[in-house]
Amino acid sequence: MILLEVRSVTKRFGGVVAVDNVSFSVGVGEILGLMGANGAGKTTMFSLIAGNQRPDDGSILLDGVPIHGMRPDIISRRGISRAFQIVRPFAGMSVLENVMVGELFGARQEKSTTIAEARARDIIGEVGLSDRADDFADSLTLAGRKRLEIARALATNPKFLMLDEVMAGLTPTEVAEAVAMIRKLQSERDLTVVIIEHVMGVLMDLCPRIVVLHHGGVLAEGTPAEISQDARVIEAYLGTGRDSAA
Repeated sequence: MILLEVRSVTKRFGGVVAVDNVSFSVGVGEILGLMGANGAGKTTMFSLIAGNQRPDDGSILLDGVPIHGMRPDIISRRGISRAFQIVRPFAGMSVLENVMVGELFGARQEKSTTIAEARARDIIGEVGLSDRADDFADSLTLAGRKRLEIARALATNPKFLMLDEVMAGLTPTEVAEAVAMIRKLQSERDLTVVIIEHVMGVLMDLCPRIVVLHHGGVLAEGTPAEISQDARVIEAYLGTGRDSAA
């Protein structure tokens, strides 16, 4: 069963086509990898799905209902959440308070701060930050801030979670821990996940299916084994000239 469908979506910025006639779908409960070099259009695609930007052409459907053109807050309350590549927590607030914001203003719009706090503490436990709940967010390490970013996204009560390079800058041990955490969250919360990641081993290990973007368009789609052996993907990543520098 398809949860999200992207149909022939194009996004232009002046004369630059950032996303070029892209189509793909994501099934309920799937973990889909979105792969591509810098400038391939991956983060722009996330922004279009989340409502931070609007497509110039094409449509995006959640549960069969068009959501392109809706405000980000409306899309969030319909069940789409996003963890950003560059983490920007509320630095002057505690870890707990950061997560409570999602409970109070996300899909549930919880009116009780007592209930919001209890749910936030549960989420903080799920991402392994229970012992830092009352610390200021800016006191966390990079790995801690990445976990907090995921916790803040979870607090909006999503069914569709987008993770944008949440492992960038982490050590191999921290990456392995993050992969295990994402697997656990996806299974226990019955989440549908789309993940952008430059750590190729992560996508190959975590995602049963990968969509490869290149110069704004879909270059390839398939299993990790199919993608790793695709001549077009190999050329895009290892070739010479303009493609390898993209």
